[in-house]
Parts: sequence; structure tokens; C-alpha cells
Amino acid sequence: MLKIRRYQPADRKQCRDLWKELTVWHRKIYQDPTIGGEHPEHYFDEHLAKVGPERLWVAAYDSQVVGFIGLVVEEMEAEIEPLIVSENYRYKGIGMQLLRIAISEARNLGVKFLKVKPVARNVQAIKFFYNQGFKNLGHIDMFLDFCDYKWKQGPKLFECEFNF
Repeated sequence: MLKIRRYQPADRKQCRDLWKELTVWHRKIYQDPTIGGEHPEHYFDEHLAKVGPERLWVAAYDSQVVGFIGLVVEEMEAEIEPLIVSENYRYKGIGMQLLRIAISEARNLGVKFLKVKPVARNVQAIKFFYNQGFKNLGHIDMFLDFCDYKWKQGPKLFECEFNF
């Protein structure tokens, strides 16, 4: 049976493994094996130090952590960072359950805005968050390319054609 609960120190290794899994996914969709460096799981430790264990929740089957979500709170705004569900457990409602917990926490804290920042090529994540009500755009990152990166064509926004 799936249980959503607060992060515990014993979850560290499994959460690091999930962080690495997300990094591998980003490497794949961007066709860039350098994303995250040699040990991307170390970024989980940095994230944990920044967010604190009280702002992380895990989805677990018995003792197996299959997903987690973090809530970064800064004054009157909060950000979902990250939302990770292991590939073998996706499309079972786990991400939605984790997201509901973080949304509830953000509301209870009285933040004005809750944001997500999925990478541009993670179309599945963009559609997921859109379907959960994230329909307002706040910031858009735009890049000049000095390294001849392999961009994909699309999308179009405000009659401007972009690559991603």
C-alpha cells in the first residue's frame, strides 16, 4: 500500500537515487551526458540542506521510496522542486498525491504564488502541471547559444517561434 509521508533521514539514499534517475532523464531528453556532472545524486544533499526535511515528502511502498516532492518557500512565494516519481511507478497517481500534499502545505503557509519550473523539453511534466492547474506564466528563460547546442524547433509563444 502506498503511503505519503514526511521525509526521514533513512530515506536519504533512495531519494539520492531518485534524484540521479531524474538527472539521467534530463540527459536523455537533452542528449547531453554532462548534465548533473559525475555524481548528480550529490545535488540531493544540497537540496535537502536548502529546503530542510520538514519540506520534503516521500511516496513509499513499505520501505521502498518511489517518489518525492520538495517545497522551497521564500517569503510569500513557494516552488515545487523537485517532483520525482520513479519511472516504473509513473501514471499511477503518485505524482498527483505528492503534489496535493505540497499544494496544501503552501496554502497553509499563506504563500501568494506556487510555481513549478520544469525543463522545457520535459513535455510530460509540463502537461502534468498544466492539467493540475498551473496555467499562469510568470517567468520564461531565454538563451543565446554560444556552443552550437542541438535545439529542437517549437513552441510558438506570442507569435514568436522558439527552440527548446
